Amino acid sequence: MSTIHLAGFPRIGAKRELKFLVEQFWKNEIDDAALQAGARELRQKHWLLQKGAGLDLSPVGDFSLYDHVLDAQVLVGAIPRRFGFDAASLSSAEYFQLARGNRSQHAIEMTKWFDSNYHYLVPEWHADTAFAANPAPLLAQIAEAQALGIKAKPVLIGPLTLLWLGKCKGSAFDRLSLLPALLQTYQDLLAALNAAKVDWVQLDEPILALDLPAEWLAAFAPAYEQLAASPLKLLLATYFGDVSTHAEWLKALPVAGLHLDLVRAPQQLAAFSQGWPQDKILSAGVIDGRNIWRADLDAVLRQAEQLHAQLGDRLWLAPSCSLLHSPFDLAQEIKLDVDLKSWLAFAVQKLNELKLLKRGLQQGRASIENELSASNYAREQRRSSPRIHRAEVAQRLAALPAGSDRRASPFAQRAAQQHAWLKLPLLPTTTIGSFPQTSEIRAARAAFKRGELDAASYEAAMQAEIELVIRKQEQLDIDVLVHGEAERNDMVEYFGEQLAGFAFTEYGWVQSYGSRCVKPPLIYGDVARPTPMTVSWAVYAQSLTSRPVKGMLTGPVTILQWSFVRDDLPRSAVCKQIALAINDEVLDLENAGIKVIQIDEPAVREGLPLKRGDRDGYLAWAGEAFRLSCAGVDDSTQIHTHMCYSEFGDILPAIAALDADVITIETSRSDMELLRDFGSFRYPNEIGPGVYDIHSPRLPTEAELDKLLDKALQVIPAERLWVNPDCGLKTRGWPETEAALQAMVNVTKRLRAKLNATAQA
Repeated sequence: MSTIHLAGFPRIGAKRELKFLVEQFWKNEIDDAALQAGARELRQKHWLLQKGAGLDLSPVGDFSLYDHVLDAQVLVGAIPRRFGFDAASLSSAEYFQLARGNRSQHAIEMTKWFDSNYHYLVPEWHADTAFAANPAPLLAQIAEAQALGIKAKPVLIGPLTLLWLGKCKGSAFDRLSLLPALLQTYQDLLAALNAAKVDWVQLDEPILALDLPAEWLAAFAPAYEQLAASPLKLLLATYFGDVSTHAEWLKALPVAGLHLDLVRAPQQLAAFSQGWPQDKILSAGVIDGRNIWRADLDAVLRQAEQLHAQLGDRLWLAPSCSLLHSPFDLAQEIKLDVDLKSWLAFAVQKLNELKLLKRGLQQGRASIENELSASNYAREQRRSSPRIHRAEVAQRLAALPAGSDRRASPFAQRAAQQHAWLKLPLLPTTTIGSFPQTSEIRAARAAFKRGELDAASYEAAMQAEIELVIRKQEQLDIDVLVHGEAERNDMVEYFGEQLAGFAFTEYGWVQSYGSRCVKPPLIYGDVARPTPMTVSWAVYAQSLTSRPVKGMLTGPVTILQWSFVRDDLPRSAVCKQIALAINDEVLDLENAGIKVIQIDEPAVREGLPLKRGDRDGYLAWAGEAFRLSCAGVDDSTQIHTHMCYSEFGDILPAIAALDADVITIETSRSDMELLRDFGSFRYPNEIGPGVYDIHSPRLPTEAELDKLLDKALQVIPAERLWVNPDCGLKTRGWPETEAALQAMVNVTKRLRAKLNATAQA
């Protein structure tokens, strides 16, 4: 009998219960006992849902109050030492301080989980990092699952992936030098899990999809030989890419099974199915864990039948990766267009697809004949739907002349014109775009969407918020202002709601980090901009002040990356369609007198293919798309872009090729480490390194800001340096926002005066 299982399930709940639970704890509205009880109830709901869907093995350890990589650090007793906490006795309050910072320590650095929009907390490794198994939290969850009659399969980040995900701190050393001690800790964990009477343990090693150094690849065989001493059956899981170049030695590893992502990399199956060992399980990831389109059940079943004929019950079926990246349940979407809904599958529906595949293998195709017919009908209906294709969009893209994505003049010439009219001081200050989204703003927006507030009243309410933001920025003496984005629910959703080819859900939330959830749009058809989207708000804001106000847009690569994207067209073509739609908005802003325009692209690095051989092609079309979005603007119009929580060192030539006049980046959590690459590369345009972390409630001191700006000046000339926060301020409250920005402006003014005095001496 083929086994069906998961690597992970959406932890946030059907209605974002986890978000509201942890935020209640942060606000001291509930105590730790209530927090733990709520988390336990949510886990149990999810396990029972999986049991009802016929899952043979349910993951345990995939649930987290904040981040599973942070949980792994706790599990191996290696939380950042600078906090002074003991992993074995870590309280919930201390756990969240690791993630969010406290008065004395900034939060753990955060970056993207491979090429997804999920953010993980980066382990901090020192040459003398000590490890100690701390299995109690995981064992408690296993006991919970077993009490419900759930057959538990603990899922852990593999030791090599955990080491790779971390950063070296202190003096330079080789992370692999920590592997022997870490492996001993994993052996201790496996011993504890064996005592808990589980049969299988899944060890996730997604770094195998990367171009790993030879010494890291060579470390796998001895590492897993050591772990194989455990009586537990080990399932080594890879996902997000092709690992076929490692097929021979992966097949020879002393593990009981291997999981492959056959959605992202279906071509790798041939390298593994041939000569597959008789004593091993092959787990086939055949259901897409990263997108929302309904599976082609007929095609997947044919593939499974061929594999089953070869492997028999040694074939397991699963999603390609954890369903963490999928929305929870399509059944909740009662307002979604019926035809479009028939093309989709969320996490709960993906469970059902697995169940159907298992039945088809066990009982034959006839047992799921109706479901196969429904799948084929939906697929054909989607393929032939007139709602998907717009001839004018394809024609516009095809008619673009060569070089149409390039600015008219080089940066130095543009910068001179921009400085002449902007007349900004040295080290100009700005913010990234959004200001606090208060309960009043959210209530007005919700009332307007429900039809309880008419358009005129809603516009008046938003204009009042815009005026408030403008006045506060003037009082703080910020140089380049923003309108605050009160009218926007999300930086991608807001635009997608106004673009043709997009659809939206009510409950299609996925976790981005911690309690932060996003509701990605669904790109199902050709993209176009029917009417202006931001112009009236920007023009109103500019009418209130003599200082320049930035027009705020989300860039095409980020809209693409943070949406669920159609799979019937190359991503490059979809991205360029979005770029042309954004370009229409840029030109309308410019024509309306908005001469500073920010096109945010935080997802450029995130979209980078995991294999180096695929990167040049991606960077070429991603860069072209960004440049197309601002094509045709006057030299005197200043184009900004913003990027955050990514490593940029290996793609700086492509970042420079975007040719934005000003780039702002996140650097505070890394203590300006990210900026060093820009300095070494001699980034040619203007740059604003973030000087404080907006994702933490911790307020920066002026001494800390002064230190960070001093570091920035060591690598970026003062005449090209801007001062700004790390990211938008929508998640923060007004008191902390004003205090942090005032500190930022105070430090900037003192430093500016010092630099001016030095220049005049």
